[in-house]
Amino acid sequence: QVQLVESGGGSVQAGGSLRLSCVASGYTYYNIYCVAWFRQAPGKEREGVALIYTRTSRTYYADSVKGRFTISQDNAKNTLYLQMNSLKPEDTAMYYCAADPTYYRCSDFRDFDYSGQGTQVTVSS
Repeated sequence: QVQLVESGGGSVQAGGSLRLSCVASGYTYYNIYCVAWFRQAPGKEREGVALIYTRTSRTYYADSVKGRFTISQDNAKNTLYLQMNSLKPEDTAMYYCAADPTYYRCSDFRDFDYSGQGTQVTVSS
């Protein structure tokens, strides 16, 4: 049973920083093709924020977070991170960790097989 547990969310002022963590269990990074962070704000669709390919560590970022967010992984700890700097009010959302074993869903950056319960990030102006 794959489980993803996020932590690190909270409330910060604009310009501040947060680091999200996601501890994975039930699989290894050898049989998951990519891991990623998604977010969903009230009334909006879930969107992909940042993705990392588990074997190559190649990363991809949404334009809205490029240069401000950094995704990383620690395979020894089965943990995924999202360092978020220069936060803006529009970054306010529930943030989800997700993983998928297939090239196709990783390439599409949507509809991943596995997702956590989320951690709330609130940025005030």
